[in-house]
This record gives sequence, structure tokens and C-alpha cells, in this order.
Amino acid sequence: MAVEERTGGRTSRLEVRLVRRGFADPDAAVRRLAEPALHGLAEDPLLLDALGATADPDLALLGLSRLLDALDEPERHTLRDTLTTSKPLRDRLLGVLGASAALGDHLARHPEDWHALVTFETHDIHPGQAEFRHALTERVWAAEPFRRPDVLRTAYRRCLLAIAARDLTGTTDLPQTSAELADLAGATLQTALDIASAEDPDAAAACRLAVIGMGKCGGGELNYVSDVDVVFVAEAREGTDEHRALQAATRLAARLMRVCSDTTGEGVIWPVDANLRPEGRNGPLVRTLASHLAYYQRWAKTWEFQALLKARPVAGDTELGAAYTDAISPLVWQAAARENFVADVQQMRRRVVDAIPATELDRQLKLGPGGLRDVEFSVQLLQLVHGRTDPALRSGNTLQALQALSAGGYVGRADAASLDTAYRFLRSLEHRIQLHRLRRTHLMPTGEDDQRRLARSLAALINDDTRADPVAALQREWKRHAVEVRRLHERLFYRPLLDAVAELPAGAAGLRPEAAKARLEALGYADPAAALRHLTALAAGVSRKAAIQRTLLPVLLGWFADSADPDAGLLNFRQVSDALGRTPWYLRLLRDEGAAAEQLARVLSAGRLAPDLLLRAPEAVAMLGDPQGLVPRGRAALEQEILAAVGRAGGAPAGVAAARSVRRRELFRTAAADVLGRFGEDPAEAVDAAGEALTALNAATLQGALRACIAGWEARNGELPTRLAVIAMGRFGGHELGYGSDADVLLVHEPVLEALEEDAAKAAHAVCHELRTLLAAPSTEPPLLVDADLRPEGRNGPLVRTLGSYAAYYRRWSHVWESQALLRAEPVAGDPGLGERFRALIDPLRYPGGGVPERDLTEIRRIKARIESERLPRGADPTTHTKIGRGGLADVEWVVQLYQLQHGHELPGLRTTRTRKALAEAARAGLLSHEDAMVLDAAWVLASRVRSAVMLVRGRPGDSFPGDARELSGVARYLGYGVGHSGELVDDYRRTTRRARAVVERLFYGP
Repeated sequence: MAVEERTGGRTSRLEVRLVRRGFADPDAAVRRLAEPALHGLAEDPLLLDALGATADPDLALLGLSRLLDALDEPERHTLRDTLTTSKPLRDRLLGVLGASAALGDHLARHPEDWHALVTFETHDIHPGQAEFRHALTERVWAAEPFRRPDVLRTAYRRCLLAIAARDLTGTTDLPQTSAELADLAGATLQTALDIASAEDPDAAAACRLAVIGMGKCGGGELNYVSDVDVVFVAEAREGTDEHRALQAATRLAARLMRVCSDTTGEGVIWPVDANLRPEGRNGPLVRTLASHLAYYQRWAKTWEFQALLKARPVAGDTELGAAYTDAISPLVWQAAARENFVADVQQMRRRVVDAIPATELDRQLKLGPGGLRDVEFSVQLLQLVHGRTDPALRSGNTLQALQALSAGGYVGRADAASLDTAYRFLRSLEHRIQLHRLRRTHLMPTGEDDQRRLARSLAALINDDTRADPVAALQREWKRHAVEVRRLHERLFYRPLLDAVAELPAGAAGLRPEAAKARLEALGYADPAAALRHLTALAAGVSRKAAIQRTLLPVLLGWFADSADPDAGLLNFRQVSDALGRTPWYLRLLRDEGAAAEQLARVLSAGRLAPDLLLRAPEAVAMLGDPQGLVPRGRAALEQEILAAVGRAGGAPAGVAAARSVRRRELFRTAAADVLGRFGEDPAEAVDAAGEALTALNAATLQGALRACIAGWEARNGELPTRLAVIAMGRFGGHELGYGSDADVLLVHEPVLEALEEDAAKAAHAVCHELRTLLAAPSTEPPLLVDADLRPEGRNGPLVRTLGSYAAYYRRWSHVWESQALLRAEPVAGDPGLGERFRALIDPLRYPGGGVPERDLTEIRRIKARIESERLPRGADPTTHTKIGRGGLADVEWVVQLYQLQHGHELPGLRTTRTRKALAEAARAGLLSHEDAMVLDAAWVLASRVRSAVMLVRGRPGDSFPGDARELSGVARYLGYGVGHSGELVDDYRRTTRRARAVVERLFYGP
């Protein structure tokens, strides 16, 4: 802003200098500098510079003028001389006057108190409660008894003046300033108690009284203006009965409160609030130690233990105060074991936010979202949960506790540093707001002048240039810290790990060796000795990794125990941790990111497939911390990534390896999502979702591998003389793949123009053979077995044929079962045009006009009967074989396919490769009743789920229920059955498939 604008166009050299130094009203400043008390000071550039460096130069100049006016002539000369010769005093005095109108008023009333700015000027000495008490009592006891309360208030302000000066000039930082304010409060309470005792010596002789500081006073982190929360505890002196002693103590406590809280010309020191006592304002003001203990043991609520975390003796009888904290402390650190403790604390925080008036919500530094309470509640909840077993966390001071939580691994270093920085800024902002008028407020002022003063006062803490627009810089810094605090508060305060740790039985969180084996046995670990070795390997030592593991393991043990195979879960966790334990993000993820730890525990203990996939590349754990991490990706996204990876690789083997690597990671994503129930609560929808995900993944893998093999051939031989397409068959073509399914395919090629058919056939065979070989080759990646046995002439026919060869074969030699197999044929990779031409070729075969002749229906039924009698494995139970057993997958699929062969030519809805979709369409068309369709659908879905469960649990495919009891239990758990209910699963399966078989007998075989 131009000088002329600031001065209304009338400028002088002095006004220009004042504007440049930040004066908002240079005209008034010029007049003030002309006053007799300030005469000549305008010529001192050092003084003008010091004024310009204050938060509010106009306010500082006004305060200086009033102070000099209030001094007598000799003292005025002394102060003027000191101001011009002593920079430390000049900075302290003007710093206070420019930030606090209230302290300026105090100096105008008590001008001699400017000497207090010299009293505590040694930079490396932190005045404590003893020094403050000496400064207070020196003046109080020199006064007449009736004046002592007033003198205490004046002496308090004198000490406050010195603290503010040290704070505003950077001699002390926020923790030191807050500690000094708390020490001054303790000294004031003690002096007030001494005054009360002197006024009522009989009461003092009858009892011992201890004053316990609570809240910020107890934590040694007091504000400039705050209620001082206390609790009073008393005991009778020898020869005095308890009732009389309590009456005496109550008189002393009440008088202490009035001395501090009464309003006089000097104003209130601060209100003394005793409402944190047992029963609050409805309870007695003073209790004995035994009465306190009885209340906390029987009646106290969760929030009262949270409040007691900061309890500290600050005045009165020191032995009694120490006895109080010694007796209460064990109760505080066991409070987290109370039922619903964590939920109660979280709900209390929500209630605080909900109670803020809407007009104040965006201005609240203390109670609002992203405010001081978010930091304090987060720290206190973590302390109370983990402090049961870690005494290092038992500090009543927020910043000290946060540092201990970080050192112990309970909060990440970066998160702790962010919270520390934000808390210091918000508390400093709160201090500056309160210091201006010495009023208890936590609201950001709305006036621009007030915000400008705050911004200039906090310039050193603002990561922005405050000179151009200090108000905007302050707002940006405040909002930045508030957003970060809220983000971290929600992550730390509401993370599920807190609930789990809080619910551990006493002793479990410490993993004490002498109790560990018994606990492991009780949790259901089959080999407690091996489990104990894993625990020792994971948690031993003093490293940060070990500290975090000690926090995680007790909870993980319980989650593993909630599975069918806790031993496998613990072993898998150790293997993953051994692989990733030195990776910074891994343990931080489990500790901080929502339900990641519980999800990992469930995945690791749910069977072998997902853990085996994870152990091949443990960094996939990161998916568990991403809200979208377990959402299977679509075909387009998968194909794009795989083709890009293939393009970067050199040669066919490397390209196929890259495609298989992506497939392995995505298999883990799908398996983990399935185990964790992310495909929905409806079993049928879950089966469809898993089938779609696995089909898209295998199709994209084949597309990438085919691209790699073609590129490899062309690198050796030149341009490929033919086009290739991969046609999915069976469950692959039906989008119904399971975790153990092969990729059934037909391979077709079409020579390019002018290419010799023999050359094209050789090239196509070479590419397809390499494709199958590389996808199945031994590797750290799971194989993808490409099965082409459904091709014409089976294994005796050529691996890949031309489109014309397929047409000739189907025209002359095709059997009805081949038409049936083609019902689920669908192009999935290679040349899309060739794939569509193949589809057009086979449509008349699989949807024959006029349906299927009776002789072909008889042949289909005969083949089905032969499969049932000849292909069921020896010793297999036909009532529980999911594929070709009674009422299993084949039964349902052959019924559906029979309808498709008979009616697909006339009902377009039947022209689908998906079994459930075709079954539903057949029911809609009236080919079978809806009741029969529901029976068949239920059996098909259940059989598909059992097959998936067997693969997930055993890590290898199987068509029957596992014989091992633990594996069977794992299958049952996947399907939603509780511990010990595996038999119910088998019974339910037999019942469901028995009903389906009855429908199959009626619909497929006829009367």
C-alpha cells in the first residue's frame, strides 16, 4: 500500500519511516511521539526498528507512552536510558507491549514492574515453581494481611510479564513457556493456600491438604489464561477426627479458590475448577485418599481415568500428594481394559465436536476438527491403551508423551513430527490470542487487525512470507496444520488396532515368556513351542522393528486364533515380516492404516494359496492398506499393464515372465479379496465376481504372453506369416474360472495373403508351443496351464489349425459332444477379427436350427452316464465330489447345455457362455420351473464355492472335501461356518446336491 494512501496524502519523513515499519496509524504515532514523555525517542532508529518488529507497533507505542507517563521523572529517565542502551530489555518490553494490551494496562497501573523484565533475563535458566513462589511470597508477606490476596494477584501479573517477555522474544519455546505457566500456577496455588492457612490457623492445624493439578496444569503445559483444574485430597492430623479434618480442609480449599478466582481491581488470576473431582460439582469438594480410591474403583467413568492421566501434586502436603498419585496411577493404567473403553473415548470426542455451536466451528482452535483436542485425545488414547505395558508412555505432558509414542514405535516418526509441529503452532496461536486481553478464549478472532497482529507475532512459525499479506499467510498456515491434525487424528484415534489391544487380557500385551505358552495353548495353537519360537524371533531386541512387533503380535495372535490354522498364520506372518521387516512402510502400514493388520492376519491364516502368492512378492501387502487395493482390476487395465511390461522386456521368455509376474500379484489381490469377503455377502454374486476377475486376469495374461511369443518369433525370423487367435473353452469361456482351473483353449490361425500355408502352420505351431511352454515353465510365479485337448482329434490333432481346417472338420467329422463343448467357446486373445470369424463359424454348430435330433440327445445322455460311472476317481464319494458327483457342477451344466442345444436357435437369451445366465433364461422362457432353476443354481454355486475354498485352503486344486480335519475346518470357515461346524457344511452340501440331482434325473434323463 502506498504511503500516501496510509496517511491520507499528507506525509512527512517520520510518517514514511513509521509506515515502512508497519504502523497502521502513522498520523497518531507521530502525535504520540511528540508527547513530552516520548520526546526525542523518534530520532532513535533502533527504537523505531524495535517498535516495527513488534506484533502491533501502534499498540506497543501506546503502551510505552502510558508506561512512561505513569513513572516519576527519575524512573522515567532510567527507563528511557535503558531502552536506548539495552537491546534485550528494549525487545522484551516492546514485545510485550505490542502483543498484550492487558499487560500494557498492568504496567500503566504498576509502572515499577518493568523491572520484572530484568529479573528473569538469564537465558539458560528456566525459573521453576520455587523461584516463582519466592517472587510471590516476597511481596505477599510484606503486605498487610487484608491486602495479601490483592498483592498476590499483582505479583502474579508481574511474574506473567516476565514469562510473556521471554516467550515473545524467543528466549523460551512453547514447552518451556507452558511449563513456566504451570509452575507459576503451582506457586500461586501454594501461596493462596498459605494465605488461607494464615487466615484460619485452626483449620491448618486440623488437616493435611494436598492440591492435585489436573488437565494442562497437571501436565505442565498450561495456557496464559485457563481454568486451573484441581482435585483436593485431605487427611486428618494426629488427634483430629476425620469429619472435623474434612470440614477444615474444605474451608481451606474454598478459601484458596476464592483468593485466585475473586474479581478485584487487579482482575481474576484464573478460575480454580474442582469439577473433575469424584461426582463432579455434586460431590464433596474435599475427600480423603481412601474415599477417592473407593470411588475410582467402583463408580468412575472412562473419561475420569483419562482426566487422571495428567494428575500431579502441585501444592499443599507433598507426601499426601505423592501417596495420591501412587494409589491412583495403577487404576489409570488399567482403565483401557474396561469394556468398550476405546469406543467410549471415541464417542466422547465426537460429543465434544457435536456440542460446538455452528457459528464457532470454523474458528475453534481447541475443540474443533483439526484442533488441539484432536492431538490430545489421540495421544491420550494411545497412552492409555499401550501404557498398560509400557511405562515409558506414562507422561502427563502431551508433547513428551507423543515423543515417547514415537520412540516406542506406536506412532510413526513422520506422523509424530507432523503432530508435534502442528500442536506447537496451534498452542502458540492460542497463547497469542489469549495474551492480547488475558481472556480465556480458543476462538480465532475475526477482525483483520487482530489477525494481522497474530500473524506478525507468529512470523517465525509460519512457513510463508508474512510481509506481503500477513493475514492470508496466517490463514494458510492454520488451515494446513488443521487439515494435517485431522487426518492423523482420524487415522490414529479410530484405528481398529486400539480396540484389539485394549481388549487383550491382563498380561497378554506384554508377551511374558512364562505365560506365553499357556496363552498359545488356550488360543488353540497346535504347536505352542514352535509358535513361541516365532514370537521370540519377531519381538526380541531393542530395535524399533521389535518394539512395533511387540505391539502388533498380541493382537495378531488372537486374530490368527480365530482361524482354522493359527500355527500357519503365525508362521506366514513371520516369513512376511522377515522379508519386509526392514522396509519402513511395512510395519507402519500394519500399525497405522486402518484394518490392514487384521486383514493381513485373516489372509495369512485362511489357507495356503494367498500366503504362498504373497510370500513370492511380499510387497503386495501394501494392497491391504489401500481402500481400493482389494478391488480386482478390469480386463482393459490388466491388459494395458501386461502389454506395457511385455514391451519393456527383452525376448519371449522375459516377456512371458513379466506377464506371469503381474498375474501372480493380481491372483493375490483376487484371493485376498475373496477371503476377506470383498465380493459381497451374496454367495452367488461372490462366485460370479471371482470368476469374472480370474477370467479377465487369465485372458490378459494370454494376450500379453502371445504378444511376447510373436515378437520373439519375429525377432528371429521376420514378420509372422499368419494371424493367431485364442478361443477360451469350458469354464474359461464361461467366465467361471476357479483358482485351480486350467485355461482350456482352442488355437486358430489364418495365413496372411501370399503366405505359404505350410510356413504359416509351422510358425503358428512354434508360437503356440512356446506360449504353452513358457506359461507352464517352473518359476517363482504360479504357472498358467494352457490345455488345448478340446481341439479336433484331441491330443492326436494339430495344436493349432486354420479357420478353414476347423470348418472342414466340423462339417465332416464333428460329434455332438463337440457342439456341446463349443457352447462355451469365446475369443479371448490374439487377432480380434479372426476370433469373431471363428465365432461365426461355430454358432450354427452350437445353436443348430431345429434343435438336436433325438439320436444326438440319446448320445449326450449316454456320454454323461459313462462319465459318471468311469471318471469318478477310485474311492471318491459321489455325494461330495463337486465336479461329476451327484448334483455337482457337471449335472447342472449338462442340463443347461441340453437346453441351449435344443432351443438356442430360437431363444437369443440362451446364446451365452455363462451357466447361471443361461439357466435363468431357460427358466424365464418356461423350459423349466423357477423352483427347479433355483435348486440347480444353488447346487452349482455351492459346488463352485467349495472348489474355490479347497484351492484357497490347500493351495492345490481338488474336487472333493479335504480329508484333513484342519483343512476341512478351513473350507468351512471360508463358507461361513463357525468353529466345530465342518460336519454341518458336509451335511448341507449333500442335502443341496441331493435335491439338485433329483431335478437332473427328471429333466436330463427323463421318466
